[in-house]
Amino acid sequence: MPEHHDLLEALNRNAPLGEKLDAIFDVVAARYPFLDHIAVAVYDPEAEHLTTFAQGPREREVALRYNTELGPIKELLQQQRPRLLDDLEAFAAQGHPHTARAAKLGILASYTMPMFLDGALFGFIFFNAKRKRCFRPASLEVLDVFGHLISLMVINELASIRTLLATVQAVRDEGDGGNVETGAHVGRTAHYARLIATELRDDYGFDDDYIEHVFLFSPLHDIGKIAIPDNVLLKPGKLSEREFQTVKTHVGKGREIIDTVLDAFGLSGVEQIDVLRNIARFHHEAIDGSGYPEGLKGDEIPIEARIMSVADVFDALTSSRPYKEAWSNRQAIDMLRKLAGVKLDGDCVEALARNLEKISDIQSRLGAERFG
Repeated sequence: MPEHHDLLEALNRNAPLGEKLDAIFDVVAARYPFLDHIAVAVYDPEAEHLTTFAQGPREREVALRYNTELGPIKELLQQQRPRLLDDLEAFAAQGHPHTARAAKLGILASYTMPMFLDGALFGFIFFNAKRKRCFRPASLEVLDVFGHLISLMVINELASIRTLLATVQAVRDEGDGGNVETGAHVGRTAHYARLIATELRDDYGFDDDYIEHVFLFSPLHDIGKIAIPDNVLLKPGKLSEREFQTVKTHVGKGREIIDTVLDAFGLSGVEQIDVLRNIARFHHEAIDGSGYPEGLKGDEIPIEARIMSVADVFDALTSSRPYKEAWSNRQAIDMLRKLAGVKLDGDCVEALARNLEKISDIQSRLGAERFG
C-alpha cells in the first residue's frame, strides 16, 4: 500500500497564521492554478472598518490592503452568504476604490466568504484570481471547505489574543487598576496608533497584519501601572524624584505581567507577540536617548514603541487631567512637532498630523473630553 502524505501537515506546527495560510494556498493552488491570493480581513463593527489580519508571507507582494470602509461588501452583512465577482474590472467601474485597486493589481475575479462566530460577523476571507470567470461551482464547493478551515484558524488566533487581553484586564481590575486609564483612553490611543502605522506603511514596509496587531496590542501599553500605588499614580501635583522613579518601573512590570500571562496560557506563539512586548517596555523611550528604561536612541527604539509614544502623548494632551484642561487637536499637534526629533519620532508625528479629520472621527466615536 503506498504511503499517504498529509498535504496539510504544516498546520500541526506552531507557526504564524500567515505561514499556515501559505500551506493552504499551496494545496488549493495546486488543484486550481487560477488562484493567486488568499487574504483574511477582520471587521471592526464600531468603525464599520475592514482591515487585513493575515495573508501568506509569499503573497504579500500583492499588497491589496483591505484597509477600508465596508462599501459594497456591506450587503454581505444582511445576506450572510458568500459573494462571487467574476469580473472585477466591470465592478470597479462602479467607483469603489478598493475594488478599483484590486483590478489595478491584476486581480480580475474574487470569491468572498464572510466569517461568523456565534452569528456575529467578524471578518472575510478573499480568494482572488488574475483571470476572469474562472471560478466554477465545483471549485467553489472546495473553497467553501478550505474557507471554513481558515475561519477556524483565525478564530483560534483571535481567541488567543482575546484571552490575553481579557486576562490582563482581569489582573488590572483585581489590582484596582480602574484608575490607571479609562477604556476611552486605551481605545483612542489604539486607533491613533493604527492611523499612524497605516500612514507609514509604504515608507516602512508595514504589512496590514502588522498594523492590525499594533492596534490590537496598544491597549496594554501601560498595564504595568497597576503595580504603582494610587497615591503616586494619581497625585495631582508634581512628583518627587523618588515618586518618578517608582512610576518609571511600570514599563518593566508591564512586560513581566504580559510574559507571565503568555506563559500561563501557552500564548507565546501568538503572531507578532514581540510587538506587544516592545510596546509595553519601550513606549517611554525618547529619540534623544533621555527616555527609559534603557535610554535607547532613534532607530534603536522599536518602531511600534515610537508609534505608541506619539499616540499616547497626543491623547494625554487632548484629554482632561486633574492638573490640566484638554488641549485642542491643533495645539496638541503643534506640541508634538516641537517634541519631534527630541522626544518623539518625527515620521510618526507627521503621520498623525496629516490625519486631523480622521482623528476627529475617532474622538467623536470614543468620547474625547474636548477637541478642535
